Amino acid sequence: MSRVFVTGMGIISAIGDTVERNREALINKQCGITRLSLFNTKYTGLRPCGEIKVETHELKNKLCAHEKGVTRSSVLALHAFKEAVADAALSAGQLSSTHTALIGASTVGGMCLTDELYRDANKSENGSEYLSSYDCASVDLYLRLRYSIGGIINTINTACSSSSNAIMYGARLLKNGLAKRVIAGGSDSLAKFTINGFNALHILSPEKCTPFDRDRKGLNLGEAAAFLVLEKEEDIAGKKVYAELTGYGNNNDAFHPSSLSEEGDGPFLCMQKALQEAQIPASAISFVNAHGTATENNDAVESRAMIRLFGKPPLFASTKANTGHTLGAAGAVEAVFGILSLYHQEIYPGLHFSTAIEATGLNPETSYRKIPLKHVMSNSFGFGGNCTSLIFSGA
Repeated sequence: MSRVFVTGMGIISAIGDTVERNREALINKQCGITRLSLFNTKYTGLRPCGEIKVETHELKNKLCAHEKGVTRSSVLALHAFKEAVADAALSAGQLSSTHTALIGASTVGGMCLTDELYRDANKSENGSEYLSSYDCASVDLYLRLRYSIGGIINTINTACSSSSNAIMYGARLLKNGLAKRVIAGGSDSLAKFTINGFNALHILSPEKCTPFDRDRKGLNLGEAAAFLVLEKEEDIAGKKVYAELTGYGNNNDAFHPSSLSEEGDGPFLCMQKALQEAQIPASAISFVNAHGTATENNDAVESRAMIRLFGKPPLFASTKANTGHTLGAAGAVEAVFGILSLYHQEIYPGLHFSTAIEATGLNPETSYRKIPLKHVMSNSFGFGGNCTSLIFSGA
């Protein structure tokens, strides 16, 4: 089967609207978690979030995205998608080819407009132009129409592991000869629907989140979009190559709707499967971009799973203290960050850490450093126990 390489990347998050600006923010320990300012909710000022400080109409004007029914989730996706395909130098003809696949991910999609749709549903005239955005695949359908993408298109929603699974699925399409190139990633915008739902679970922090800290108080939600361009080895001659996607693994511990099992079976098994796919030992991993949500359950469980797999875990940190937890976009966002670490041979510091969890004693990396990196693992664990790990290796 063909080897799979990353030839393009695009991203927009609370810390930057390009790949390079995100990298600069990570190096400089920039935190994008602030008070909400772009829409009203009773939690404004009470629940800080990783909000992209650009109004939706400004993004639409910048991207000429004036089609009816385009939501913020779709516009964020368009922004990142556009950067990724330009970075990979994909032509209009290549995008419209039946050999080009689009595999996207989202948990919110058009539900960012729940209030608007509710009001419209109670009117006597025809329904809202945004009604179609409630389709799970609305973001990817918009990108398909915008770019006339001719190959396989699919949307994955496995909660917070969604876009990691999109990347994994894209790699499988390439390896099985079902596509020559895949654009894989995800997009999620902030919404009252999401903030209210997570607040009901009592896992939103009233302060900036502190991944892997003993005194962590919960997660901060964020919004973002990120896409990778994946291509087969035989098609990358003369192209810039960021990394090789060498390993991936998915497992579901089927323990609880919103928590991982105390033993960390899901995280352990997906990391183990990724290592088996990459055909490397655990000791070969140079750095782990951890899921690291700063919730009581996740950080303790992920720590135990890493100890169970590695014995003494490699250097690790979570970038959710920079961007917030971007849900369906998180896997792709953090894949971009892991690839940047590998490509530039540097690790980005975890923010706001003070004291290790007593039961595990693990300390995330808190300093920016230039070090040799060969294999980087990126973890994404979703509600329902759907856990995915990706391994990127030096090209």
